[in-house]
Amino acid sequence: MTLFDQISEDIKSAMKARDKVRLETLRNIKKVFLEAKTAPGANDTLEDADALKIIQKLAKQGRESAATFAEKGRQDLADGELAQVAVIESYLPQQLSEEEIAVAVKEIIQQTNASGMKDMGKVMGIASKQLAGKADGRAISTVVKRLLA
Repeated sequence: MTLFDQISEDIKSAMKARDKVRLETLRNIKKVFLEAKTAPGANDTLEDADALKIIQKLAKQGRESAATFAEKGRQDLADGELAQVAVIESYLPQQLSEEEIAVAVKEIIQQTNASGMKDMGKVMGIASKQLAGKADGRAISTVVKRLLA
């Protein structure tokens, strides 16, 4: 079952359970999926890898919105965003810890014979592809900078 199909099934479950937050969040995800499927050049398909990227983007946007709301003193809106982010993140694979990212980045550094900050672009390119969906780009970047410095 594709991620798109899973979201569709979970929408039905959320309706039956009368879970408004989950239902609203899943409908939003499906809307974005449908937009991606009907985009020019998409051939009316959405691969799971592309769907994961979309879900990651939505989770990141939700966290940023929640931070902005909290910053402006609107904790009620921040809590709503965080509840939606929790639903979105339930569809993401388990995120790697900083130590696990460091292990993977050390291997990449050895493979590429990277020796300093001048090689950061090369290491980041490979690390981003290998750890796609498993780690946030900012976390990868922080570890790469620390290990190359």
